[in-house]
Amino acid sequence: MLSVIFLRSKTSTVAIAILALVFYLLPLIVNAAVEYVGDETCVQCHAEQVKLWRDSHHDLAMQHANDETVLADFSSAKFTYAGITSTFYKKNDKLMVRTDGPDGKLHDYEIKYAFGITPLQQYLVEMDKGRLQALTIAWDTRARSEGGQRWFHLYPNEKITHTDELHWTRTNFNWNTMCAECHSTNLKKNYDSATDTFKTSWSEIDVSCEACHGPASKHVTWAKKEPGWEALNDDKGLLVLFDERKGVRWKINPETGNAQRSVDRTSEREIEVCAQCHSRRAVITSDYSPGKPFLNHYMPRLLDEGMYFADGQIDDEVYVYGSFLQSKMYHAGVTCSDCHDPHSMQLRQQGNGVCLQCHAADKFDTEKHHFHKAGTEGALCSECHMPPRNYMVVDPRHDHSFRIPRPDLSVDLGTPNACNQCHTDKDAGWAATQVKQWYGKAPSGYQQFATALDAGRKGDANAGQLLADQVNNIETPDIARASAISGLSRYLDQATFKVIQQGLIDENAMVRMASIGALEGLQASTLVQLVFPLLDDPVRSVRIEAARVLAPVPVGQLQGNQLSIYNKAAGEYIESQTANAERPEAQLNLGNYYAATGGVEKAEAAYNKAIQLEDVFMPAYVNLADLYRMQEREADAYNVLQKAKQLAVDNADVHHALGLLLVRQKKTDAALIELGIAASLAPENSRYIYVYAVALNSTAKPDEAIEQLQIAHDRFPDNVEIIQTLISFNRDAGNSFAAERYMKKLEQIERN
Repeated sequence: MLSVIFLRSKTSTVAIAILALVFYLLPLIVNAAVEYVGDETCVQCHAEQVKLWRDSHHDLAMQHANDETVLADFSSAKFTYAGITSTFYKKNDKLMVRTDGPDGKLHDYEIKYAFGITPLQQYLVEMDKGRLQALTIAWDTRARSEGGQRWFHLYPNEKITHTDELHWTRTNFNWNTMCAECHSTNLKKNYDSATDTFKTSWSEIDVSCEACHGPASKHVTWAKKEPGWEALNDDKGLLVLFDERKGVRWKINPETGNAQRSVDRTSEREIEVCAQCHSRRAVITSDYSPGKPFLNHYMPRLLDEGMYFADGQIDDEVYVYGSFLQSKMYHAGVTCSDCHDPHSMQLRQQGNGVCLQCHAADKFDTEKHHFHKAGTEGALCSECHMPPRNYMVVDPRHDHSFRIPRPDLSVDLGTPNACNQCHTDKDAGWAATQVKQWYGKAPSGYQQFATALDAGRKGDANAGQLLADQVNNIETPDIARASAISGLSRYLDQATFKVIQQGLIDENAMVRMASIGALEGLQASTLVQLVFPLLDDPVRSVRIEAARVLAPVPVGQLQGNQLSIYNKAAGEYIESQTANAERPEAQLNLGNYYAATGGVEKAEAAYNKAIQLEDVFMPAYVNLADLYRMQEREADAYNVLQKAKQLAVDNADVHHALGLLLVRQKKTDAALIELGIAASLAPENSRYIYVYAVALNSTAKPDEAIEQLQIAHDRFPDNVEIIQTLISFNRDAGNSFAAERYMKKLEQIERN
């Protein structure tokens, strides 16, 4: 209760009453819910910053579609793809498209929003249940002289029809879940799983000030010196105060030509705020706001095959963060805004100027360093150290791992290199020789993990040791160490097991998370002993990974308060998937979790939900069939796989699962057909070839089995399991010479 001391003086009484009221209201002001105020409020004090932001990629990330915002040709322009001719036209001042809908037939749709600005612009169509879908026919906004000013398809070399998971009407091109979070401010997905409906909202349609700084109502209180503003002085009422660069100087060492930060970077705040969108990651909560720890709300991809090449160069579109974590720049203390103006998104200097902020021009901006004529493309730092890779056909994205070109690795591992990206008429051997001639050696660079990750991916005999060495190397970037530990799951022995154990207590959360995953499938008692302590980890992404891996552990093996601790982390895991309930992958994960914990009915419901959301999502069919197998419902499993096969005749996983089912049913001939198809559809999957070969041998077809194993051996020459089986099968077939040859190969591998 508010109490006021009344004095004789009327003026004094009023003053004290006001003061008392302020002190009463102060905690209410400080603890009040922070609210979004909009960029029109920000511009009142930050006109310069807003001016820089106007017309930037962030400002134009999403716009209402009209004649001013849409750059494409809607004058009855036609575009033909996969046998479908789409027409872009105007009707009653509305921008329209006539194109193939979810049924494969032509329909007319209104263009509601323009998405992006350069070098391409996409367009959003409003569908039922609150869905916005992004057309896969986009407009090339580049100049005509550069090949632009045209309609084009994002998958020009494929034939994407309405039955394909990459069709514009399907989940992968749903704006609400795939795009919206990073193209608008204060995005609320608002998905209702029961009705499969979105009611998505935003504070501002684009990426505005508060997308990075957080809701600014308290900042306004501080700026206007409203009651309680003094308590907000430390951070000016902002959730994120970007002050990591304040007072920082970069002094160039004249001997090395490289700069050193005047004070160590002690915060990841700026980098993590950028990473919320500029990273390939999974969302694990629905309540992120700027300034919150990144790994408490997102789970980033490691240097996984298909995402990155073995040396860490970008392969798929990974949006910078994972690349930057590998770089020497990151470890030297560089932040995003050292190079990029955070408001305009432009580089702070043009050309080599941005690099020469920290690297001496007389040492690095010279032909003695780069061996290219000044003023040419080859003399640009970015061309060699940040080679671009095109995504969405016309959008070059620069690799932010800042690496030294390694054409010698291209020769050994098949990884790309900057030299041959320009010199396309030459091979990697030529480039490697040229580099060695220039520098007297093959420069190794900062990233030294390529050989290890490549060996792990290929199943080389020495992969375990190579990966373990990288994990133990303190010079290896943490994201690469985590990736190496993840790879160790295939090479568990006494030595690698100790490495993984140590990874569980590593300072880096990604390493701890990867270590947990590497232990998946071990016996329950081991998992409880090693993984259980991480259910209390301070980082949410680590906790939920621990809960996932511990799911198969029988409840009876948890003692005392262990069950309550597990249930809390398991609840977080379920929440992480529920936050993405509209995604079939999330439903698959829920199904797997429930299957592991004995919740068969819930697992079945989750798998079926995944199929309902996306009827061509094959992992759900395969896992549902496996669930039925465990219940001895073979007929149901067969029907599920047959349906999947009809929808995706070229899916290797479905054929393999169906082949194994037919083996169990002793339908040998049919099983061999399916296993053979799986092996041919997935030649990169050594396991499928191996299983097919074993099946052939067990049906008295040893010559065909050996032939398949030889094919596999050619692709995976150091795969021990394949070599051992070749030895066994050749011995049984009386091919003693061949068996001896493979025995010598195995001995050689084991010696190395």
